Amino acid sequence: MDGKSDDIKQNQINELKEILPEIFTEGKIDVEKLKLTLGEDLNLQDERYVLNWAGKQDAFKVLQAQTTATLAPAPEESIDFEKTQNVFIEGENLEVLKVLQKSYYGKIKMIYIDPPYNTGNDSFIYPDKFSESKEEYLKRIGDKDEEGYLLKEGLFRKNSKESGHYHSNWLSMMYPRLFLARNLLRDDGVIFVSIDDNEVHNLRMIMNEVFGEENFVSQFIWKSRQNKDNRTTTGASIDHEYICCYSRSNYEKALKGDERKIEQYTNPDNDLKGPWASGNMVGLLPETLRPNCHYDLINPKTKINYGRPKMGWRYDKNTMEKLINEDRIIWPSSPKGRPRRKVFLNELSDNYAGFSSIIGEDIYTRNGTQEIEDLFGTRMFDFPKPSSLISVLVKQSVKNDDVILDFFAGSGTSAHAVYELNKEDGGKRKYICVQLPENTFEDSEAYKSGYKTIAEICKERIRRVIKNIKTEKKKNPDLFADQKKDLDLGFKVFKLKNSNFKIWRNDIAENEKELGKQLDAFENPIKKEAKNENMLWEILLKSGYDLNTKIEEKKISGCQIFSVSDGEMIVCLSKINENAVKEIVKQPPKKCICLDILFAKNDQLKTNTVLQMKDAGAEFKTI
Repeated sequence: MDGKSDDIKQNQINELKEILPEIFTEGKIDVEKLKLTLGEDLNLQDERYVLNWAGKQDAFKVLQAQTTATLAPAPEESIDFEKTQNVFIEGENLEVLKVLQKSYYGKIKMIYIDPPYNTGNDSFIYPDKFSESKEEYLKRIGDKDEEGYLLKEGLFRKNSKESGHYHSNWLSMMYPRLFLARNLLRDDGVIFVSIDDNEVHNLRMIMNEVFGEENFVSQFIWKSRQNKDNRTTTGASIDHEYICCYSRSNYEKALKGDERKIEQYTNPDNDLKGPWASGNMVGLLPETLRPNCHYDLINPKTKINYGRPKMGWRYDKNTMEKLINEDRIIWPSSPKGRPRRKVFLNELSDNYAGFSSIIGEDIYTRNGTQEIEDLFGTRMFDFPKPSSLISVLVKQSVKNDDVILDFFAGSGTSAHAVYELNKEDGGKRKYICVQLPENTFEDSEAYKSGYKTIAEICKERIRRVIKNIKTEKKKNPDLFADQKKDLDLGFKVFKLKNSNFKIWRNDIAENEKELGKQLDAFENPIKKEAKNENMLWEILLKSGYDLNTKIEEKKISGCQIFSVSDGEMIVCLSKINENAVKEIVKQPPKKCICLDILFAKNDQLKTNTVLQMKDAGAEFKTI
């Protein structure tokens, strides 16, 4: 354990070595061998179809830079911290995504994000100084005021359309976040990204590169505006936004689809095959492309000729004859009518039809605004997404016990949607929401109401949604079935922090004069203000355990120890002695981690502990 997040670059190299070991020479990729392996010449010329932008190389550097940051629990800001499985993380989302790599790799079923749309007025974090070092970047994103809040002027860069890197800056911001997000998705996971016309073209390109063009599911159109905008300067009222959807892997059916309306299937003629509905038989292609489907269709009993539609019929003559012989054709009495096919209920492959790529039906931006006003009594947030929109997406991609991630949480719409859906059907869906403590503007309603950051608004919204559901449950207990009595109406708060261990941090010695700090880090690796609880969660995260891992605090031979995941790992942070080691070895855990300082001036105890753990088959580490 070195205290760092996963090495993205090395992971990719390792995966490539597994698939194509023959292309490596002395540990490096031999391009000529790669060409031979692929059986064709690679097109390395400038004339190729590729997404490129100013700063792409720097975006890769930001992505590949490891972090030693951690997450510190904030039980005082949480509800039911010990029991809930819902997580809110306050912090810069790129660093948070890196911190989550070990614990949540391949565990997330659905991701929804509503990133900055790059309208020209957005402010967001991006490596705009392409020459700045990782240390300079970290120092910049860590800028805080005297009360500990992140400074907007130090943290954000406004991306004006007058900037020469206007689109490039947005791409540099999005690329590393999407890349890391893909790592967290399960093989059957999907991601939804809201966007408008400003960057939808670039979003599709960048997601094709990160997720693979073959994993594109759909570009949904959301009718976000109910009424036309008469203030438009172009004459066009933009009444929609987009939601781009990609799957983690090329699954045939990434989305659930809409339930078929079974009530449409009836049996008015007492057909022995059971209930049926009529289906269209008109073709889809012109005669030049499918000539065998362009012919006159004649009822063999009445001899009525129904002619041929412009696009022909859906079936060729042989298939159509079979349908006729099986009495599956519904013949109109008029030759101007259009014959249709009987589609029998018992022959459907499943009970779901396709999910429409157009999302609407009373789901508008104004609904999201009204939700905020109902909760806070004022317009606390500009243009929030309605929770009903997120609910539609969750229903399409998530089962009742899956995890949903939103790392541009904003006002907390995704969390709101999860609570409401679980309330409706008793599900156990869980969420992880990530939001930067971005300062609110002093002239905003949020600031005037006492909310200094967007993260504060998000947390308070979650609290109020929970309170409303509890109140509803108390007033109308009949609405909550027995299976809903265990609804998870809580959330645990974590905050992005520097490592508790000085030996892991990269901000100890900034220059030669401060080398003393580095020497001190080796003598006493723990920050003076570090708490056992914070150190424990950091060790868990960096050992690959998630934020809902079961933790038990125990006393063994006078020593406080933490049992992780039913004894799978033991962590000692305050005291260790010979008897405690003997008791731990009896279990034994798969791994045991202790602070090295606990063995100060007792090398014999440390040596004996190492040997006993080894004999018991337990991995032993000290920090």
